[in-house]
Amino acid sequence: MEYKVEELSPVKRKVAVEVSVEEVHAALAATVALYRKGADIKGFRKGKVPSSVVEAKYRKQIYGEATTDLINYHINDILGELKLSPLSRIDVDAKEMERDENFSYSFSFEIAPSFDLPEYKGLAVEEEDVVVDPQQVEDVIERIRQNMAKTVIIKEERPAATGDIAVIDFQAFQDGAAMEGIAANKFELPLGEGNSLPEFEDIVIGMTPGETRENALTFPADFINDKLAGQTVSMQVTLHAIKARNLPEVDDDFADQAGGYSSVQDLKDAIEKSYVSTRKQLVKGDAQKKLLDGIKAEISFELPQSIVEEQIDKQIVELQGKLERQGKSLDSLGRTPAELREENRAQAEDVVKSSLVLLAIANAENLTVDPQEVDLVLQKMAASTGQDFHSIKDYYEQHNLMIPLKDRVLADKAMELIYENATVTTVPPAAAPNA
Repeated sequence: MEYKVEELSPVKRKVAVEVSVEEVHAALAATVALYRKGADIKGFRKGKVPSSVVEAKYRKQIYGEATTDLINYHINDILGELKLSPLSRIDVDAKEMERDENFSYSFSFEIAPSFDLPEYKGLAVEEEDVVVDPQQVEDVIERIRQNMAKTVIIKEERPAATGDIAVIDFQAFQDGAAMEGIAANKFELPLGEGNSLPEFEDIVIGMTPGETRENALTFPADFINDKLAGQTVSMQVTLHAIKARNLPEVDDDFADQAGGYSSVQDLKDAIEKSYVSTRKQLVKGDAQKKLLDGIKAEISFELPQSIVEEQIDKQIVELQGKLERQGKSLDSLGRTPAELREENRAQAEDVVKSSLVLLAIANAENLTVDPQEVDLVLQKMAASTGQDFHSIKDYYEQHNLMIPLKDRVLADKAMELIYENATVTTVPPAAAPNA
């Protein structure tokens, strides 16, 4: 086997491989031998079938597997000799081997760019001080009250209004026929909280218990259900009852039920401590970003485009999830797939550049990641999502995600090193908008 390396760009390599007919025959013979051991062909004892018969019967499988196995062996061997680690998947351009013929193929891949690192230790950065506004603590207390509230039926004869919880039956009709999937009984609808279409709430607001209304309802053009988007239906609603939230008093019993605190002050202290911890991580993250942006500004290099495209894919999936949680779809943005990708390209390129710079710093500092550190990240993911740790780990291993995860941990270590070696000046927090 002989090969020639072509540098397509600073980050892309193409390797052309030439394989002699002798090596082709050896690869085919090895695969035929494996098939011959288990071949069960009428007229021959198992394991005694002539190689020519085995090759004729299983030709497609044998030639395909022999080609794949030989290419994989070569790629591992060549990359080891070149001391290169592909960042992206390896693209192979090859036809199937043929007996009595030389075999040639090529494979290409992208690698990390080579660049000189600027100074990344001893940098100066400003970081906002963390100051707790008492109103922020009160806002959390109020959210806890809302979550602990008990609903009670309002006995007073009055119309449903914003802030109430309406207990309703509803059914959509189109052309006089009931529509499947757009109906419910004794459904509790909070009014004015933005959990449903405003047009639907408008039908309910003003109704009194026992009343039935039927109004036209047009779904938004960007509605998540494509079959309903822009469609007009006749919505029939019956109001059974009106409920209100009965908020608990903020006292020591409330503090105990909210988390086992002995007093309201203990609860407020815990909220403040949690806020300070969370806020410190945020302002630290902002300071780290400023440090990294300053380092990146001094470096210019070509980005591996396959990695950029993968990052764009990830960002669009995240955007799709965010829109779906709002009851919308990607189509609601009014962009073509190509336009969406271009709009996300600059952010993706910044993310990829950040990762490559941090990994270069990690390499320069000889930083390493232990398997236990990767497991710890997976354990935190499992705890936050309610999934089983072993299931998540198996998924990452089966989908070749362990190396990217390890790189992420390495990048985090490099960022922490930059921050720890920086001169951090604490400054007053910026004024809130409209303050």
